[in-house]
Amino acid sequence: MEKLGGFIYRYRKWVLALWILLIGISGVFALKLPSVLSGNGFEYKGEYNETRKLLERDFGQAKSSIILVFQRDSSVSDDDWKHFIQTTFKDLKKFDGTKMITTPYDREGMVKEDYAYGLLSFNKSAEDLSDEIQQLSKILKNKKGLKVTMTGEPIIVQDLNIASQEDLAKAEMIGLPIALIVLVLAFGGLIAASIPIVIGVVSILTTMGAVFFFSYGTDLTIFILNIVPMIGLALSIDFALLLINRYKEELHTNSIKEAITISVATAGRSIIFSGLCVFIGLSALWFIQIDIFQNVALGGMAVVFISAFCALTFLPALLAVLGVKINKFSILRVADNKTSIWHRFAKFVMKRPVVMAVAALAILLAGLIPVAQMTLSIPGTESLPEKYPSRVAFEAFEEHFIPKDKRNEKKVSIVLETKGNVLETNNLEKVTSFLEQLSKDNLVETVNSPISATGIEEEERLSQLLQFGPKEQTAPILDYFVRDNKMLVEVYLNTNDHSAEAREWIREWSNRDFELTAHFGGAIKFEQEIFDEIFEKAPYGLLLIVVSTFFILMAAFRSILIPLKAILMNILSLSCTFGIVVWIFQQGHLGVEPADIALILPVFVFTLVFGLSMDYEVFLISRIQEFYLKTGDNTEATISGLTYTSKIITSAAAIMIVVTGAFAFTGVMPIKQLGVGIAIAIFIDATIVRMVLVPALMKLFGDWNWWFFGFKNNGLTKHKKKPA
Repeated sequence: MEKLGGFIYRYRKWVLALWILLIGISGVFALKLPSVLSGNGFEYKGEYNETRKLLERDFGQAKSSIILVFQRDSSVSDDDWKHFIQTTFKDLKKFDGTKMITTPYDREGMVKEDYAYGLLSFNKSAEDLSDEIQQLSKILKNKKGLKVTMTGEPIIVQDLNIASQEDLAKAEMIGLPIALIVLVLAFGGLIAASIPIVIGVVSILTTMGAVFFFSYGTDLTIFILNIVPMIGLALSIDFALLLINRYKEELHTNSIKEAITISVATAGRSIIFSGLCVFIGLSALWFIQIDIFQNVALGGMAVVFISAFCALTFLPALLAVLGVKINKFSILRVADNKTSIWHRFAKFVMKRPVVMAVAALAILLAGLIPVAQMTLSIPGTESLPEKYPSRVAFEAFEEHFIPKDKRNEKKVSIVLETKGNVLETNNLEKVTSFLEQLSKDNLVETVNSPISATGIEEEERLSQLLQFGPKEQTAPILDYFVRDNKMLVEVYLNTNDHSAEAREWIREWSNRDFELTAHFGGAIKFEQEIFDEIFEKAPYGLLLIVVSTFFILMAAFRSILIPLKAILMNILSLSCTFGIVVWIFQQGHLGVEPADIALILPVFVFTLVFGLSMDYEVFLISRIQEFYLKTGDNTEATISGLTYTSKIITSAAAIMIVVTGAFAFTGVMPIKQLGVGIAIAIFIDATIVRMVLVPALMKLFGDWNWWFFGFKNNGLTKHKKKPA
């Protein structure tokens, strides 16, 4: 690392020139990134997907649909109301992108008093309809007292994209100015305070430019726009804080070259280890074969690598050019470490290790109590801000056209496949047997099939009717339910689609053996597969994080107890975080409307924060280790390490809390929950854990903290003290 520092100092202008070129190129492609993002990322290659393809290919079902919701004021006459609807669909004849158009007057029940709806069906997926939506928005016109609004999955997907970009801009407007104020308080000067912001922006811009090229090999979700800045800004500012703080410290007694070399060798080493912890934490998401997790792993790992690389190359080169000018424009006096409040606080904790450790543990354990009540769900329409027309229209559609007693009846689409024509008597016997089993199930409300459509249960009669009966009678039934050796069956369950009961029902039925092949689809099957994939694969990711973190910290500090304590404390603090998030969002405290916790939250917060919080562990323990190697006194080393790092850890945490917590003021609910969750986790980790629990346990375990199978802690120094 010393050689790296010397190399960068020697070629500092070349390093800066190369970075400026890279920033310019990255900026061009970063601006194009939003155009290649689509969907909410919940795509999984399972039975649901296969069944959906069967329904589209064999039964002609549309890949996606847009709902047109019409509304009139009470002052509008019936004639004007009808004329407005008919004129709208007449104008839609100019639009040829649809597979089928269904007007409100084509079917009974699509017009009710002051509301009506129509359907536009497409052979394209929801994510691929941006051009069609743009054309439709130009064709559809409102009139005085009359309104038509588009909603449905394609519109909601697009609105989520727009809302995510608005949220990003809003979070940056809130977070960056406050982060600058925190940095001024930390460094006392405008030059030193502005550099971490520059490093953060450079890291994010470069990463987003790189992520654009990933779109050629994989589908990228809209949440990339939030995740990359959220992780990148917080992490890169953390890294910059650490290096700048050490550089300013070394500049008091060393030349610029020596200060750069020592800073890169010491703080740079901490950056590498902490970056590695975050990188591996995010890589654990690769186990979960769902697009959004793969995307976050991809974008997150990229921004971690680039943030660390930027902090180890661009930042020291910039500092080398600035030299002592980094102390210019000082507006606050920075207190001496030996007389600072942090020194007094460190001594206070170390004098009362048992009391402080017990108090910290009590707070953490109390916070995790609500975790047992956590209810997880996949984000849907409710993820959008309430003001969005597509959400308002969808809620109006549901309220006026789906009866309350039917809203809990959730449809499961089942495609039955037989050997030979499904209408042959022997195959119909197998179908009948399957339907009888369904009808006996307590959770099944109704079953739609050719049998329910004709009222004929006897297989031979049904076979004769459907194969040889009058076409005017059989054609609608055959067209909807039958294709050669396949039959569509629609099952309505009397339960909520987000319920564990519904997921257990379809999981159990999907695993049964039948005389024919049954393909299960529908929203419930989709949720069941998503939940199962996460709950089955997440433990592997957790194991990777825990094991790799243990070995990384063991290698960094040549200790067994330090990595064990770090892992246990992280798990405890994160559990406490989840409890607080449940209390706020699910139980509806602090003025928040009660809402289920987004399914992505526990996995994302754990993988992100487990690695991010290791920044503080590495920052603190690295400095303690430096003093311990010089003195061999664990107590004094801990006090000194805490004194020298407390301000920087607090500042780094404050910035990360501001940057991620700013998303609390955004509109997309999963992003709001994620931002608040990360902010709470960082706050707990940087205060209760890192400032209280870690030093208290360092004191209690004494020299045993540095025990490493009987070897000296580092081999650089002989210690006078040995573990008792």
